[in-house]
Amino acid sequence: GSGHIGSTLARLAIDAGYDVVLSNSRGPDTLGGLVTELGPKARAATAGDAAAAGDIVVVTIPLRAVAAVPVEPLAAKVVIDTNNYYPERDGAFPELDAETTTSSELLQQHLPASRVVKAFNQIYYAQLASQGQPAGTPGRRALAIAGDDADARKTVGALIDEFGFDVVDVGPLAEGWRYQPDTPAYNVRQDADELRAALEQATRRTEAS
Repeated sequence: GSGHIGSTLARLAIDAGYDVVLSNSRGPDTLGGLVTELGPKARAATAGDAAAAGDIVVVTIPLRAVAAVPVEPLAAKVVIDTNNYYPERDGAFPELDAETTTSSELLQQHLPASRVVKAFNQIYYAQLASQGQPAGTPGRRALAIAGDDADARKTVGALIDEFGFDVVDVGPLAEGWRYQPDTPAYNVRQDADELRAALEQATRRTEAS
């Protein structure tokens, strides 16, 4: 996906020295303007080609479109999931409404051979672009990550640090609900200690009194 979050992450990656391959649902020809803006380290491709090209691949599309994510080209790769579940946009997912699983676990089920890490879902894209700071800056904003593969979490954590944010690792994907919409950690500027406290304060909707 190459919308607000996808294009912002592309800019941050290029600024950090990475080459970027972008895709969307409408085809690479529709991304010419964005690629020109991003410069020579960016190119556009189909979703399948982008998936095959990337060492780290970002899935940043509406949850309802997850079934369209290429499977085979992403085998064994680190896949960053920025998605959130919005029923008014995505339609109802009974298993998410019942909180028997999480949105990132659904993507992991769709990509059984990939290493999915939930990240960048809790920050507004404009803040992602503007609030990064050097490591060690007092009050540096922190972002949470979750994933079932510890090495994949380390890889994504290092990338987040390069982009200017501290990292709080919550462990497996099943814990990713702690920073989904309507939780204390969602879309709030917090340093690492504040974010850890907010994650601890999270409660499931089905358990609310």
